[in-house]
Amino acid sequence: MKKITDRIYLGLISGAVGLVALTLTDVLSSKMKISQRAYRTTAAGVWVSSRKEAEKWTGQLLGMIMKTGLCMVGGVSTVLMLTKYGRDKLIPKGLFFGMSFGAMITAMLSGFSSNKVKPTDAASNLSYIVSHAALGLASAFTAAKLGDDSLFDTPPRNDYSKPTEQTSEEMKLSNAAR
Repeated sequence: MKKITDRIYLGLISGAVGLVALTLTDVLSSKMKISQRAYRTTAAGVWVSSRKEAEKWTGQLLGMIMKTGLCMVGGVSTVLMLTKYGRDKLIPKGLFFGMSFGAMITAMLSGFSSNKVKPTDAASNLSYIVSHAALGLASAFTAAKLGDDSLFDTPPRNDYSKPTEQTSEEMKLSNAAR
């Protein structure tokens, strides 16, 4: 399979896969009555005048478009993080990024005074964080799997002293050469 060499394109693809993970987790949470409302409804609530408007199909479409844009930004950010700091330890990196990104976005959406649909219960907000953790994991694994190795070969910031240990990428290459 041909690997992706463009960071932005890889980020968009990773964000799209993350969107699927976020949406599945969010829908499951809504169906199980853990969350008061779907994340797309909360996202639409920023731009419409009432909860009723946010729950119409046009409001749901608007919320989905907003959520898609946020996931794409998250995917690009994930790729930039991984190309800068390496693609080892994907689970903690994906969880860290997804949960912190989700917390910031949820706080921003809930903080807008114009948002008529912001959830006020802890379970809904926790559900959103879990959904964003799924986004982070899916985006990180997608970027690591589909990204070309050249994206992850960044020169060291400090070239004054030689490293004392091999990086995980160098260990993989030396093990593959054997």
